[in-house]
Amino acid sequence: MSNKTEGDGKEPINEQAVANLYGAMRSEISQLYSKITELEMEVSEHSLVIGAIQPLDPSRRCYRMIGGVLVERTIKEVLPAVQRNKEGLQEVISRMNEALEKKKKEISEFEAKYKIRMKKSDSDVKDDANRKEGSAQGVLVGPAGAKE
Repeated sequence: MSNKTEGDGKEPINEQAVANLYGAMRSEISQLYSKITELEMEVSEHSLVIGAIQPLDPSRRCYRMIGGVLVERTIKEVLPAVQRNKEGLQEVISRMNEALEKKKKEISEFEAKYKIRMKKSDSDVKDDANRKEGSAQGVLVGPAGAKE
């Protein structure tokens, strides 16, 4: 997964090459985050389906989409397949999280090696200040003398 602009094992020659390599690494991390989020949404959908069909009669008809084709099956046949798919997705997510952690470590080492620091723009600084001020929004607190 490692992208080197100058070839395998060679150091980048100039600042532009370092910047390009750093941008590629950040892009790769961003792609990993988005893919993990997408897969977590699929796991959530699988959980909803499992929760909906589990209490039903196993001999009841249900329909499953396989490769773009809607197939009629029974709940007894579909439920184990959906559970296996969910487990497989969870395994893929855990592997991708491991790859993400490796990439984060790699990029932090790269930042330390080339002394890379990200500058915050004025709008980012203002957003941070707004987040700190509004961090308690939506929290309900009972009367001071109330006991649980």
